[in-house]
Amino acid sequence: MTGSMKVSGRVLLAGAAILGAGAAGPAPVRQVVTGPVAVYWMSAQTSSGMAMGGQGGGGPGGGRPSMMAMMGMGRGGNVAKSLLLQLGSSQPPAGAPAAEHQPPSVLGAGPSLPLLTPRQATAPATREEPGLPQSYEKPRGRMLIYWGCGERARPGQPMVIDFAKVAAGQMPPEFTRMMQGLQITPMQPPSPSRNKTYGEWPNEKTRTQVPAGGSLTGVHVVRGNYSPPIQFQMTPDQDFLPPVQMTTNSRNPSGSMQLGWRPVSGATGYIASTMGGDGETVVLWSSSEVSSLLFALPDYLKPSDVTRLLASKALMQPGQTSCTVPREVAEAAPQAMYQFVAYGGEANFSYPERPADPKQAWNIAWTVKVRYRSATGGLLGMEMPGADDGDDEAPPSGAPGRGKPGKPAKPRGTDILRGLGLPIPGGR
Repeated sequence: MTGSMKVSGRVLLAGAAILGAGAAGPAPVRQVVTGPVAVYWMSAQTSSGMAMGGQGGGGPGGGRPSMMAMMGMGRGGNVAKSLLLQLGSSQPPAGAPAAEHQPPSVLGAGPSLPLLTPRQATAPATREEPGLPQSYEKPRGRMLIYWGCGERARPGQPMVIDFAKVAAGQMPPEFTRMMQGLQITPMQPPSPSRNKTYGEWPNEKTRTQVPAGGSLTGVHVVRGNYSPPIQFQMTPDQDFLPPVQMTTNSRNPSGSMQLGWRPVSGATGYIASTMGGDGETVVLWSSSEVSSLLFALPDYLKPSDVTRLLASKALMQPGQTSCTVPREVAEAAPQAMYQFVAYGGEANFSYPERPADPKQAWNIAWTVKVRYRSATGGLLGMEMPGADDGDDEAPPSGAPGRGKPGKPAKPRGTDILRGLGLPIPGGR
């Protein structure tokens, strides 16, 4: 009986081994992937209000915004569109590097956008003596950090950062945790340091701009002597994000500030932030529901980061249309500027298509990534629908958003401009 059981056990073990081997089958074939030879990124931004000017700065050519643009912030007026084009390749150029982007005519920026390779300038070596300079003065002042939408600030706010203590190496642990809490994965666009050959637009060779009505829809062609030819077509749902249209920017009777906006089609998440204060106090606030430095987010975010930040309520959902800036923020910074950013998704292209047969290698010639954002900004609590500086007129009694009898009137437009150190139209 015992021997029979032993034999049965051996048979069972052998059968199980055979069945297990048959179930596992041959190891899956891993497809060989090479390239891409060329990587092309397009960063598409829509701006309005004081956020005008695109990635490079405030106004045309990346300079400071004009006073007419600043005064026309209103409800998302003075729309501007901008592109940052970056081409990187693992190939050396055939002669002097040269490349161009031929956009569809509806972009309105001209038939050809030259992708210029930056000249590498070598700065002379400077010798720095150790220690602080003789003219060094111990920093003074502090930073107050608030977060979250609501009539009142949450318990435990604000976080106070003393500049003198920070200079002495005493960084508050809460601030360190806020910085670590973002965990943003840096995006890696093409660059001279990451690619053998690199070209970009805009550049010193051309000053053309994308008009407010420009569109990305259509066929795009990129040619150069250091990359394979690139051609792809963009559909209407891969166009620029529409401009942010603010519906409310006013003071509530409670003393808090109300921001409202229309949903931005194609947006995946929102963030609102403010900055104000006086000469020695900086007041920062963001709409994040968690304590994090959301006002320091990069211009563009990976979709995976957006998903994570939405889940943690660090970003506002794309369906949200209002947020209240707490009263404590408005009181600490009666002269403040706000910024509102709508993050978009991505459009990705590659050539050739991935072979369905995993035994066939996928040799990628090029990839294209298009990323999107839309932003606006202005003076918190001050709507300026035109350039006539009408806010200087005395507000009518009982006018909405203008204060009530017995309560302080809302600051005039020129008062806030002076407080922020900005020029006043006509020298007033």
